Amino acid sequence: MKAAITLHEKRCKGCGICAAFCPRRVYDIKPGEKVTVARPEDCIACRMCEFRCPDLALEVTKL
Repeated sequence: MKAAITLHEKRCKGCGICAAFCPRRVYDIKPGEKVTVARPEDCIACRMCEFRCPDLALEVTKL
């Protein structure tokens, strides 16, 4: 399934929860930095990242 991932960088505090819950490891995060959408083509639109993000920094839309 294809998906579009929108990362609201101003809202992201770099907690890494999205990366921890992503079953396909779509996100990368380095200590002290914000998350990056490293492999959007691997996203299966499960939306676990969106549901778990405490800052509402992610939106996943099924295409």
